[in-house]
Amino acid sequence: MAVKPRVLEFEVGVDRGRASRSGLGGSALEREDEWWPEHFVLAALVRCTLASMDYSARRAGLDVVGQGRAYGTVTKRESDGLYAFVDIESQLAIELDPPPERDAMRELIAKAERGCFVSNSLETEPRHHWTVNGEEIA
Repeated sequence: MAVKPRVLEFEVGVDRGRASRSGLGGSALEREDEWWPEHFVLAALVRCTLASMDYSARRAGLDVVGQGRAYGTVTKRESDGLYAFVDIESQLAIELDPPPERDAMRELIAKAERGCFVSNSLETEPRHHWTVNGEEIA
C-alpha cells in the first residue's frame, strides 16, 4: 500500500501598503524600500536550509545552531528570456554537538539540502557552502 505524502499548505496576505502577514499570525513584515521580494526569496532559502538542518540534526541526536547568508543574481534566462534568479549561492555556518564523523557530517548536509522545500522549488539550483564547527566542508 502506497503511503500518502504529507501535504503542507501556506498562506500569506499582502495589504495595500505592501505589508505582509502570515496566515499563522505573528507580526507584519512592513514594506521597506531596502527589502525587495528577491531578498525574501534568498532569506527563505537560508531559513529553510537551516530549518532542514535542524530537523536532520535532531533526528541524528545532535544539537545544532547556525546562521547563513545568500547571494543571488537576477537577469534574463537564456532558455525563455524571462528575468529570474540565474545564480544563487549560500554560505551556512553551523555548530554540531557532539561533532559527527566526517562521513556522517556529509550525509547530514546532504539531507539538509535535499529537505529544503524552498531550494527544491527553485529552477536554479543553489550552491551551498558549509562551515561546520569552524571547518569548511568541501
